[in-house]
Amino acid sequence: MSSQAAPIDDDRRAALIATSVAGAAGAAAAAAPFVISFAPSERARAAGAPVEVDVGTLAPGEMKTVEWRGKPVWILRRTPDMLESIKKTAERVADPKSERTAYPTPPYAKNEFRSIKPEYLIVVGICSHLGCSPVGPFAAGANPQLGQDLGFVCPCHGSTFDLAGRVFKNKPAPDNLEVPPHKYLSDTVVLIGDDSQA
Repeated sequence: MSSQAAPIDDDRRAALIATSVAGAAGAAAAAAPFVISFAPSERARAAGAPVEVDVGTLAPGEMKTVEWRGKPVWILRRTPDMLESIKKTAERVADPKSERTAYPTPPYAKNEFRSIKPEYLIVVGICSHLGCSPVGPFAAGANPQLGQDLGFVCPCHGSTFDLAGRVFKNKPAPDNLEVPPHKYLSDTVVLIGDDSQA
C-alpha cells in the first residue's frame, strides 16, 4: 500500500475554496451585528459632543434652550434693562462673585454678568438644590417670589435666581446656576461644551 496521498483534482479544490470563502463570509455576517453593538450609538456620541449655536437669531429679551450632555442649556439675550437689573441684585445674592466651588464657574465668567459677552447669559437650566428646572425669565413684578426683581424661579422649593443665574440669599439652592464651558467661534456662533484655546 502506498503512503503517498492521492492528488486533489481541480474541481474538488475549487469546491473546497468556495466552501471556505462562503463559510468565512457567513461567520463575518453573523458577527457584524455583535461587533456593531459595541460601538456607541449616534445619540451617545452626540450626548457628550460640543453643541454649536447661532445666537445671532435671538431677539433682545429672547431665550432659547439647547441640549448638551442631556442637560438643558439656556441662552438668554439680555436687554440693557436686564443687565441693569443684575447690578441691583449684587447685595442680595448668596455668591455675587461666583466663588463657590460646588459648580465651579469658568474664569471667563467670573464677572458681574457671569458671561464672556454681557449681552448673552449661557447657563445650565438645572437648580443646584435638587436638580429641578427653574422657569423664567420673569419681568419685574411678574412673579411674587421675585417681587420687583427680574429672574428665574425654581417651582420645586422656591429658589430664585437673578438674570446672571446667581441664587438669592436664604434659598434652598446652595449655588448659582452652572456656567458650562463655552467659547465664541464668531460674533454670533457659540460652541457649548468646549472652551479650549485653538
